[in-house]
Amino acid sequence: MVQQLTPPEIKPEIIYPDSDGNPMSDNTKQYEWIVKIKENLEILFAANNDVFIAGDLLWYPVEGSVKTRQAPDVMVVFGRPKGDRGSYKQWQENNIPPQVVFEILSPGNSTKEMAKKILFYQRYGVEEYYIYNPDTIELTGFILEQECLEAIEDINNWVSPRLDIRFKLTADNLEIYYPHGAKFLTSVELNQRVEQEKQRADKEEQRAEQEKQRAEQEKQRAEQEHKNYQDLLAKLAAKGIDINNL
Repeated sequence: MVQQLTPPEIKPEIIYPDSDGNPMSDNTKQYEWIVKIKENLEILFAANNDVFIAGDLLWYPVEGSVKTRQAPDVMVVFGRPKGDRGSYKQWQENNIPPQVVFEILSPGNSTKEMAKKILFYQRYGVEEYYIYNPDTIELTGFILEQECLEAIEDINNWVSPRLDIRFKLTADNLEIYYPHGAKFLTSVELNQRVEQEKQRADKEEQRAEQEKQRAEQEKQRAEQEHKNYQDLLAKLAAKGIDINNL
């Protein structure tokens, strides 16, 4: 009698898409803010290898559920290494959720959509959630308290507990400041700042070179005067004149 062994059931591999088909932004203003926040945070935490920062990256908090996902405009994860990812699968990341999330509003964002996002981030452990509307210059913030994302009452000059950055609302803009006081800049502004520093350094170098040349000229003049004096003494001595008796 031949006994047939039933082959083990092979579960199909679950594919977690790296894209949800939605654009990163709806307009240039939204895109510029996403890049500005993301890149400045990259600069802020450049020396910390255990802070992962991403823009418009799909986050899957639950293994096996491809529909449970969000793609924050910017997210920050403390405790995970930097590096490239097609998506953020939380179960492969020591089950650490993003602690800080930013969303930049555009005319295409509905109130219903944003309410769903707040509930999603609250459910899956986001500690700080910031929403900025660049058209109306409105910043809204939420902080996790007893498993609920509670609105921050006074957001102006608020300092993020996790990031240690400060938000300042002016009449026509949102300004964000590093812990040491410098302002978040766009890539163009950063390049201008670098160019200004380079020009300043070049001027300092030119000034130092001019001072060096002036000091060298003074040295040569003093040496020439000393030589002339010694020549004069030699000529007087040759004529039998003792300058000590003059």
